[in-house]
Amino acid sequence: MKTYNVAVVGATGLVGREMIKILEERDFPVKKLSLLASDKSAGTKILFKSEEIKVESFHKDFFNQVDIALFSAGGDVSKKLVPIAVSKGTVVIDNSSYFRMHNDVPLVIPEVNPEKIFEHDGIIANPNCSTIQMIAALAPIHKISKITKIVVSTYQAVSGSGKAAIDELYNQTKEVLEEKKISRVVYPHQIAFNAIPHIDTFESNGFTKEEMKMVHETRKILNDENIKISPTCVRIPAFFGHAESVYFELEKRLELSKIKEIIRNEPNLKLIDDIFNNKYPLQIMTEYYDEVMVGRVRKDLHNENGYNIWVVANNLRKGAALNAVQIAEKLIQRDI
Repeated sequence: MKTYNVAVVGATGLVGREMIKILEERDFPVKKLSLLASDKSAGTKILFKSEEIKVESFHKDFFNQVDIALFSAGGDVSKKLVPIAVSKGTVVIDNSSYFRMHNDVPLVIPEVNPEKIFEHDGIIANPNCSTIQMIAALAPIHKISKITKIVVSTYQAVSGSGKAAIDELYNQTKEVLEEKKISRVVYPHQIAFNAIPHIDTFESNGFTKEEMKMVHETRKILNDENIKISPTCVRIPAFFGHAESVYFELEKRLELSKIKEIIRNEPNLKLIDDIFNNKYPLQIMTEYYDEVMVGRVRKDLHNENGYNIWVVANNLRKGAALNAVQIAEKLIQRDI
């Protein structure tokens, strides 16, 4: 089997470390693994296949002979370094939002639109975590009967904001229980024992950037600018795993049994829907399942073409790192 020189940019962050872990778990054919992070993190050693690899800070020769680079270091880093990597012949899979809506950059969920991978011009974008799990669940239904409208509320774990947010939730939980003054750095309000209907900055239309990402990315991935999408994104005091309550309307009515059959037959989805035995997807299950979990499948009470589902997935894995590695796996099927 041919092997490839792979780089992970943002290697010491939550998603970067998960990328490294998944490359090993899935036995990706890595010839050489190079790791890049900020100057502050340079020198850190990370274990990969029993070998300690030292994290580097950027230098002009870093991307020489790198075949595939997985980026998860934020939009500013991607803006600066991705063009440099591409100029060296590297194919970049970027987890930031910077390139997602560029017309010449494919935005890919491998189970949904894998053909777009091979339309790249050096850059392939990873969608937002909340978009990935929603579209993974809805796309197979959309193929059978076109989705015309989506109303989604997300319940997103703090790990989506990075390690500092995990630490903030942990510390605040202790502070509340010990009746101490609440310390706050990451979020504008206390996150422990609370829900904050505010992810990313607000735009002039009253929606946040996170919410508008779901609108624009969904339309691009499904190649349909006419889908009406209304999202509300909420941060909750869970460490890992995002959940979503999704209402959608179809152009052509489908029986509930058909909806469940479609979900059940998708290998990347896991139907957990036995309400009489209290079985439905929970965020704590994302520790054990890489599939996007779907449950609480039911018809709307008023609209015969309306349906409701509950969608849960691991935001660091399928919502970011795993999706990126799966894109890389598809990429090497044609030898890049």
